Amino acid sequence: MSLFSQLSRRARISLASAVAGGLAVTGIAIGPSFATAAPPKATKTASASTSAAAKAEPVTRPEVLRRAATWLTANNGSQVPYSQTSVWSDGYRQDCSGYVSMTLGLWKSGPNTVELASNRDLTTPISLKDLKPGDLLIDAEGSNTTRHVVIFEGWTDSSRTAYSAFEQRGGHGTDHRVLTYGLDGGEYKPYRAVNISDSDTPDDPPKDPAPSWPTLKSGSKGTDVTTAQYLLNGHGHRTANDGSFGPDTTSRVKSFQRANGLVADGVVGPKTWAKLVTTVQKGASGNAVRAAQTQLNAQGHQLAVDGEFGPATDEAARGFQKSEGLVVDGSVGPLTWAALLGS
Repeated sequence: MSLFSQLSRRARISLASAVAGGLAVTGIAIGPSFATAAPPKATKTASASTSAAAKAEPVTRPEVLRRAATWLTANNGSQVPYSQTSVWSDGYRQDCSGYVSMTLGLWKSGPNTVELASNRDLTTPISLKDLKPGDLLIDAEGSNTTRHVVIFEGWTDSSRTAYSAFEQRGGHGTDHRVLTYGLDGGEYKPYRAVNISDSDTPDDPPKDPAPSWPTLKSGSKGTDVTTAQYLLNGHGHRTANDGSFGPDTTSRVKSFQRANGLVADGVVGPKTWAKLVTTVQKGASGNAVRAAQTQLNAQGHQLAVDGEFGPATDEAARGFQKSEGLVVDGSVGPLTWAALLGS
């Protein structure tokens, strides 16, 4: 009696389903003749996914970023932990694709990374130069331990050599940081969600999120210089926090630039700022927090420059972000830094 005839009807349907889906079953090579019919379960699942995708409500770019920021503090003030199997209280899976599904308002618990990249009912491939806030960079190759998707927020400067992004990453959870995924011609490719809108209303032009950094050099003075000095100190390049860009600060800037593969000209411009700023948020401490507090005080707040990112600093950061039309998450990242600096 053949192997196929010994199998129960349910097992034969399972084997046919596996073949139709291109899967291997317990190491047994299954011939094409076994795929006698389209499996009802596979058809139902595909139909449900397509139907759910079609019902996804339009979402604006600011809304995608606002939703992305909620997971930074949703876990009692901390980030949502990463998991490929667990589901958060909002019904979405706690991995990178579940997180993106939440921000786009897709079905729960969310399609996986491969479907986000391949399903044209969900996304459309775009070019790097066309990236806008809320677009995606997806690595859909490899295994489920290497595939990943991140949410593009904005370029760190006009050179477009790095960008700020939201992501749900293993070993950390929800994060908001500067990345370079996809800029080196690797496996990450840019995509745009089908249901994303460029503006709040048809008459609202999309905002350009690209930050504009001030240029500091020998002889510069003021709050931005003090901020640069605090940030240099935070990176281990010790200099006085006196707001005066003198010979010692120039020397420290050159040392920092050499350590980060930049042209060591002693001038703090866009590329140096992009490496110098550090994302800080509630619970953080140190010189980068002092730098943020210094800038917030220049905006009219009266914070103690103590290096502790507590409730008062968090409230001030959120108030500033709201006034600038930024994502209101209290996290001082590249776009918030750029808005603070030079103003």
